[in-house]
Amino acid sequence: MEFFNPALEENITFVRPAYFFISGFIGIPHINYYFIFLIFVYIFSVVGNTLVMTVIILDHMLRGPKYVAVFNLALTDILSTTALVPKITDIFLFNHRYISYNECLTFMFFCFSLLSMQCLNLVALSYDRLMAIMYPLHYQVKVTQKVMLGLIGVLWFIAISFTLIAVGLITRLSFCKSVIINSYFCDHGPVLRLGCNDISPSRVLGALLPVVLLWIPLVFILATYCCITYALSKISTRQEKAKALKTCTSHLSLVTIYFLPVTLVFGIGGKMNPIARIINLSLTTIIPPLLNPIVYVFQTQEIKQSLQKLIKVKAQSKIAGKN
Repeated sequence: MEFFNPALEENITFVRPAYFFISGFIGIPHINYYFIFLIFVYIFSVVGNTLVMTVIILDHMLRGPKYVAVFNLALTDILSTTALVPKITDIFLFNHRYISYNECLTFMFFCFSLLSMQCLNLVALSYDRLMAIMYPLHYQVKVTQKVMLGLIGVLWFIAISFTLIAVGLITRLSFCKSVIINSYFCDHGPVLRLGCNDISPSRVLGALLPVVLLWIPLVFILATYCCITYALSKISTRQEKAKALKTCTSHLSLVTIYFLPVTLVFGIGGKMNPIARIINLSLTTIIPPLLNPIVYVFQTQEIKQSLQKLIKVKAQSKIAGKN
């Protein structure tokens, strides 16, 4: 037991606070308008991603492995925004800034695991595109629905496991200093910095998490597109190249939407005003779930055609009902 609680070894009273105080957006003028904006973003994100999921469920033509990953991405987007936006709106718009210790750790677990899965799901989609373009004749054998479900299951396991370890290490900390979290939610870094015993295991894991859950996926995705570019260079006709590349446009759009803001915030975050960094970081977590369904509805021909077909059937059934 002492191994998990070094505070006892050092004869330091082990303190778990009854609550934390989330300081987040304090001092920003007219910040209530931002939270109203967040509510609208949340509503449209849920509606858009629910629409994508509904289309995939109703159309039996959308049963390929690619759409298993698209469905999982839409589901993850709904869950991540639901875990984050209602809570931070309640905290800041209704001034409920105190959050209990257990609630804070639960909040941290769901936010980090779901946001991590958003990133890892792009890995599954990049793998699907890599196999489809490099091995077009064997794609249906190499990438089956079962293979995609297995890959997504592994990615969920990675996201949940690393987050669970991170939250578990927080429970070994003693909080005898401040209880003020300088973030807009129960963020791992700001929380562990409040610990007054040995925080080195949490600090090491905190440095490892972005590498495993952000930078390695990005490197993998970039590597897949290097392979895809090489495969496209072997295609003889421009028409076939354009057709193959078109199947990647929606995924490339999602990668840009997700990674570009994150890399900018992490890249120049140290030079940003702390409040500006908090706002930019919050936007990077809520805007991709809003844009993802828009990208798939407008850039994926199969989903667009399926949606048009469902609308047409609905309209015809209404006309038949009136007659």
